[in-house]
Amino acid sequence: MLFQPALLEGAFIVEPEPLRDERGFFARTFCTREFEERGLVCNFVQHSISSTLRKGTVRGMHFQTPPHAEVKVVTCTRGAIFDAIVDLRRASPTFLEWQGFELTAENRRRLYIPEGFAHGFQSLTDDVEVSYLISAFYAPESASGVRHDDPLIGIEWPLSVNSISEKDRNWPPFNASAAPFPA
Repeated sequence: MLFQPALLEGAFIVEPEPLRDERGFFARTFCTREFEERGLVCNFVQHSISSTLRKGTVRGMHFQTPPHAEVKVVTCTRGAIFDAIVDLRRASPTFLEWQGFELTAENRRRLYIPEGFAHGFQSLTDDVEVSYLISAFYAPESASGVRHDDPLIGIEWPLSVNSISEKDRNWPPFNASAAPFPA
């Protein structure tokens, strides 16, 4: 696997290295040893998938607050998404910066998202499926989010947003001085 550091400290794009022959290819998509060698979390307690029917839909921006903060490894297994992350760690040199990535079923890229980041995506095609490895169990009392259009952050979505849940549309404006992640 190839690990490419993102611009935001602690995030990585993980790409498989396919071994090809006349039958097709074989590629490792996860390896505890390779994650550990880079100091990355490799213990995932949940695997979830989401299905998004319509192009232009936004899901996010979600995170869990401590003590239930979570690491995610996100993969698009059908269709294509624009995946966005925001660094919410007050002590980070990339605090409140965001970065976007195109993840597709064809490019097979994975996005490693450390604790202290908000995460969301926009479907770039109809009929999208996204797979998540998650390091912490879902804790409803710790579930939180950032508005997809919060002016403090300024995410530039590639398409007009044609669908978003009421919950995601109604997150309050982000208060940087009250960010739940000190480091």
